[in-house]
Amino acid sequence: MTISMETCASYEVRHRLGVEAQRAVDDTVVLDHLQREKGRFRARTLAGDELRVFLDRGKVLQVGEVLLAQCGRRFRVEAAAEAVLHASSDDWRLFARACYHLGNRHVKMQVGERWLRITPDHVLEDMLRQLGLHTVPECAPFLPEAGAYAGGHEHHQHDHHH
Repeated sequence: MTISMETCASYEVRHRLGVEAQRAVDDTVVLDHLQREKGRFRARTLAGDELRVFLDRGKVLQVGEVLLAQCGRRFRVEAAAEAVLHASSDDWRLFARACYHLGNRHVKMQVGERWLRITPDHVLEDMLRQLGLHTVPECAPFLPEAGAYAGGHEHHQHDHHH
């Protein structure tokens, strides 16, 4: 038996630098939607290094956000492809009804123009079909809406201070 002398590094992350396209990074970490919701977790980067993440709880990691390790290395967060249910309709009224019913059940969903994604659930899939939506299983990044009370500044930036 041979033991590999090659070891991957381990980095401790305690700081978020935000989403900035110009910011140089050393590596990327690909996380699914559940991992991006956690404040404490371990993950592997694309280069195979381990990240031990200790962030304030309650704020979801955004795709494109940069994490800063104690040693100064920077890691960009990307969304993993995962199993999702894609539902769509050409009819805005049907689509709005589907969003209402899913929201009424507090279902996490990603919303596009007359399409939505949710985590796979056969009961919800049946409901969406009965409402008249076309459904198809996919493997795609899942970026659910943060919610109306999640802080409000997820999708835009301001040039002024609060």
